[in-house]
Amino acid sequence: MKENKLPQAPGSIGVFDSGYGGLTILRTLCTELPEYDYLYLGDNARAPYGTRSFDIVYQFTLQAVEYLFRRGCHLVILACNTASAKALRSIQQLDLPRLDPERRVLGVIRPTVEAVGQMTSNGHVGVFATPGTVASGSYEMEIAKLYPDFVTTAHGCPMWVPLVENGEAHKPGADYFVRQEAEGLMGKDPDIDAVILGCTHYPLLEDKIKRYLPSGVKTVSQGEIVARSLEDYLRRHPDIASKVTRGGKTEFLTTETADKFDAAARHFLHVPVHATQVVL
Repeated sequence: MKENKLPQAPGSIGVFDSGYGGLTILRTLCTELPEYDYLYLGDNARAPYGTRSFDIVYQFTLQAVEYLFRRGCHLVILACNTASAKALRSIQQLDLPRLDPERRVLGVIRPTVEAVGQMTSNGHVGVFATPGTVASGSYEMEIAKLYPDFVTTAHGCPMWVPLVENGEAHKPGADYFVRQEAEGLMGKDPDIDAVILGCTHYPLLEDKIKRYLPSGVKTVSQGEIVARSLEDYLRRHPDIASKVTRGGKTEFLTTETADKFDAAARHFLHVPVHATQVVL
């Protein structure tokens, strides 16, 4: 793609996820920063990303970023921990200089790590995440950069995403799987006093997660953190802020059929959604 083929007029903030979990980030962005326009893209036809290789996640994520750039976005948020872990750095370092050095792609891991430093009192941090994010070691690496004395313990939760996407998050059957992983994490390090919910699906399980973690252990959910981080970023980068439209409008795109996306999105947004199917 040639740089001069990308639209240069201001556009929406792009929000990308491999599936539906990024809708929890979008929901908070629309609540906390309602003045901006957002364009959500879910690569639902190829989800989940968590079990895929680094190279495939990078390729798929780059295709989505390029698509959002062509749709006029100058700023894209990877509202997906797997994409942030496996693709963000390569896109920032290798692809933005080629595509358009003035555009930006941001992830969710760095702002989450910055926030957890204010929430732990003893430096023992837990991470609930998909097996793919755990395998990447991204949270351990980012925490070690900012807080080298912290002890970080990551724990994979393979059943949590299917529970959420099948509308089971608030049903009694989910309790077994949440309790199992909560006990598994704390069994690895009983001193953990702050736990990152390192997947954007997990806020829908947060009430149950809190129930089965020991009293006093804080949960770090990403929606409000990303919203505050975005607000701060736009304040510090007026050049990017000037390229974002402000009409309070949100559009939804999916690589799946629109009716399937619309039905599943209700579990996350609790309002009717009307998406458009696209091909990346």
